[in-house]
Amino acid sequence: MAKTGFTISIGLTGVMTLWLGLMKIGERGGMISILSRLVGPFFSRLFPEIPRNHPASGAIIMNFSANILGLDNAATPLGLKAMKELQEINPNKETASNAQIMFLVLNASGLTLIPISIIADRVTMGSANPTSIFIPLMIAHCFATLAGLIYVSIKQRINLLDPVVLAYLAGIVGIIGLGAWHFSTLSQEDLQRQSLLFTSIIILSVIISFIGMGLYKRVAIFETFVEGAKEGFETSIKVIPFLVGILVAIGVFRESGSLTYLTDGFRITLSALNINTDFVDALPVAFLKPMSGQGARGMMVEISKVYGVDSFVGNMASIFRGCAETTFYILALYFGSVNIRKTRYAVTGGLIADLFGVIGGIIAGYLFFH
Repeated sequence: MAKTGFTISIGLTGVMTLWLGLMKIGERGGMISILSRLVGPFFSRLFPEIPRNHPASGAIIMNFSANILGLDNAATPLGLKAMKELQEINPNKETASNAQIMFLVLNASGLTLIPISIIADRVTMGSANPTSIFIPLMIAHCFATLAGLIYVSIKQRINLLDPVVLAYLAGIVGIIGLGAWHFSTLSQEDLQRQSLLFTSIIILSVIISFIGMGLYKRVAIFETFVEGAKEGFETSIKVIPFLVGILVAIGVFRESGSLTYLTDGFRITLSALNINTDFVDALPVAFLKPMSGQGARGMMVEISKVYGVDSFVGNMASIFRGCAETTFYILALYFGSVNIRKTRYAVTGGLIADLFGVIGGIIAGYLFFH
């Protein structure tokens, strides 16, 4: 696990260098400021600490967009960039600010429009309907995001009933809902083809628009790219101790047998309450996901092979893999990148989002598959 942590950190270097270089061009060319103005009224209420048109707003927008599209390789460097910008306006450099906590808890809710990696694994295992978990996952993600947002808003005294906040939330939910409805009507082959085309267009459009604005504003493109790229290398090296520590702890938890005892305890408790326990065999995926994405993937594959990928337990394992996020990994990576030591209630907020994602996943799983 220590080797894995080091490998992940070094693996981040290339993609961090690329995206932070592009982000620097976007900042100098004014593209980030345009994106910030588009969501300024919304962000000024959810992130009141961020000054108007601050580069952090643009980085947060780009990170959320990449997460929703399932673009993990782009989302991580953009998220680390956002944390660095937020750290610059953080008055206490060792303690997480309200804005950093809100950002990370929303990240931990794992809202994704196209769970392409889960669908691809189901195809590989011979599922007759690999996209059947699409709508249940959307329901679970909504549970997780709303729970995380409400919890942090209560802690930070943010008014979610503000008309501007409600309008933006309704617009976001509407767009995601329309996208989910459209993709749910497609065959598995069409879904993969259209999602690949859609995400490719988005990525290329971002790159072209950033460089185009830079040229328009007469920015020295290559020199600016190199300046931003240096930040990517420095950040990748900085997170190594934090990732190694958290991944070793996860490895010990998994290999010690604690996971099995936890699952058996849930089965016994729910049976005593006369609650249906058919989903419990898939719970190890839900327990592993906040700690390790690859661990959750491996467990999902193993459960699907034992019970059948299209069985109730197999479908629940797929839902559990997608309904939560790698919360401990995200917090260790992002807070480690800016040397935050006092995380306040960030872990609690992330785990609440995960918990409600799992609850939403169970409800959706029983509605669609049981």
